[in-house]
Amino acid sequence: MRLRPTRSIRSLRPIRSLFVSAVLAGPVFALAQSSASAGQAPATQSQIDALRQAVQSAQSAGDNAWMLTSAALVLLMTGPGLALFYGGLVRKKNILGTMMQSFAMMGLVSILWALVGYSLAFGHGNVFVGGFEHIFLRGVSLNPNPDYGPTVPEQTYMIYQLMFAIITPALITGAFAERMKFSSMAVFLSLWSLFIYCPMAHMVWGAGGLFNSAGNHIPSFDFAGGTVVHITSGVSALVCALYLGKRIGYPQTAMPPHSLVLSFIGACLLWVGWFGFNAGSAVAASPLATSAFVNTHFATAAAALGWVIFEWFHNGKPTALGAISGAVAGLVAITPASGFVQPMPALLIGLLAGLFCSFMVFKVKSWFGYDDSLDAFGVHGAGGTLGALLTGVFATYLINPVYGKGVPTGAIDGNWGQMLHQLAAVGMAWGISIVGTLILLFVVDKIMGLRVAPEQEMVGLDLSQHGEEGYDLST
Repeated sequence: MRLRPTRSIRSLRPIRSLFVSAVLAGPVFALAQSSASAGQAPATQSQIDALRQAVQSAQSAGDNAWMLTSAALVLLMTGPGLALFYGGLVRKKNILGTMMQSFAMMGLVSILWALVGYSLAFGHGNVFVGGFEHIFLRGVSLNPNPDYGPTVPEQTYMIYQLMFAIITPALITGAFAERMKFSSMAVFLSLWSLFIYCPMAHMVWGAGGLFNSAGNHIPSFDFAGGTVVHITSGVSALVCALYLGKRIGYPQTAMPPHSLVLSFIGACLLWVGWFGFNAGSAVAASPLATSAFVNTHFATAAAALGWVIFEWFHNGKPTALGAISGAVAGLVAITPASGFVQPMPALLIGLLAGLFCSFMVFKVKSWFGYDDSLDAFGVHGAGGTLGALLTGVFATYLINPVYGKGVPTGAIDGNWGQMLHQLAAVGMAWGISIVGTLILLFVVDKIMGLRVAPEQEMVGLDLSQHGEEGYDLST
């Protein structure tokens, strides 16, 4: 069984070796028995070695196929998933501008990742950030890197991680939807991916990182991105919303979604793509991937129910928007826990996420009056924080014996000290997001300005930023 050591598991390598040995023993024994029964000489060492190599090659091929599929699923989450989800939630004059922001991340972050981003996140550096050993993808070959995926090429691991780096800054765009210049957005989020995402990814998943669960510093549990992806993007989204200010007319003017049909399709694509996000984080086609897959689905269903229940009591009716928002909240909350918990705690995490995130959107947002246009903070920031903390509660060695077989993992196992590690990682994610985002916003604002002119905002981003419209209503 293989989970990348940065997300879980050097301690599982002995178990995996025993598993592989057991798999190999059967064919080897059968070969020897077959030779004996046929009156032939026993299998030679070269025959046994050849059989062992064949089994290992088959395992590598299976793991690699799953990881490449997972990478494609995670990219599906950004385009078309997030693009449709966010695009449907804005007014029709801003749909192309909003979708272009997600699409821009697919291009810009990919280039930055190849040049320096992967090295900063997964190169060997200090406890806070990687070094420059993989700049321009130097040394990232078709051979496995035992630090991250001993059965898949490092290029497979690199491209899989790229898809995480793409969607994370794209999530932030929901907070400043309908009011940031495209050029400023491109510069700001490019810098954000290098100076906030990459260091946080290294601290949690990189070899030698401060919060690496396989390390000796402050091992915290984040299977697929609760702190790295959702807290950083969600908290940064709140900072962006506060820094830019409210949209013209908000909240006096109603600004309902222009197409819940598009958002509904986008949410369903996010749900499907998230299986690659979470189950792919096992970095192997293994039982651990199955566990993460199952937990992801159950938590999402429970969260959709939790949000609908809250909304039903709050507004008197269950809505499609509430159902899909709850599903996304569940996906967010189960992300850090998906490879550490059992199915029943996953259901509970999802239910709590649906209730908590709906409370953040309906109550807390109105109390403070900030204009988080598409509730990036209410869902990702709040849901990611809740999920990261509950991971420390429900993580169990029965699913992922990070500290060794039978050794308590989370609070449910008796290791309440893990909660301090989770709090430390959450605190770092909040801190680097708040401080880093404020600095980057200030710098970009002073150099090129952040917000579109009032008349451009009234016309909409489609025409003012791109000179085109999403819908040609004249025809």
